[in-house]
Amino acid sequence: MSLEHDLQSPVRVVGTRVSPPVGRLRLRSDTVEWANGDRADMNWVQAPDSALMVAVDDLEFTHLVRQWRHPWAATSWEVPAGTLEPGEDPLAGARRELLEEAGLIGESWIKLGTTRPSAVMDCVQHQYLVRGLRPGARAPELYERDMIVRRLPLAEAVAAALRGSITHTGSVSALLLAAETIRRGSL
Repeated sequence: MSLEHDLQSPVRVVGTRVSPPVGRLRLRSDTVEWANGDRADMNWVQAPDSALMVAVDDLEFTHLVRQWRHPWAATSWEVPAGTLEPGEDPLAGARRELLEEAGLIGESWIKLGTTRPSAVMDCVQHQYLVRGLRPGARAPELYERDMIVRRLPLAEAVAAALRGSITHTGSVSALLLAAETIRRGSL
């Protein structure tokens, strides 16, 4: 069975409002109209794309980071990840973020695919499996001061994702894709 997509919108945009930026985020509201004349407002956040990396060493251990997520009022275990700079190549951004957050340099990079974090955001998450790891100089951003890095078996990280201990959706998806890629030998 195939899951085809339809790129033809069922509505037309009849008006748009965009908020002033807050950092790199904007709220956009489109007034849309269906063929029968019904109208509604579609609201979403315009946000930068990001890269998420599942770094797996030769012993099948991966590296997760834990940091405080202010909107959630809790810490979150995640794969190393970060937002891309405007116009930045996703792989270049992924390499930069893996070094910044986890202090790792990868030799082999496999694109796992892309996901979208939410139906109310326009950004794309680029997901990578990274092998051939060696240490580098970790350089977390100011807002990542509380971040810690933990090395654990990939199987344990996947189990944590499946039981709900990892709730960051991009991390859950990336871990499952990486584990399946390794299982299939699609390296």
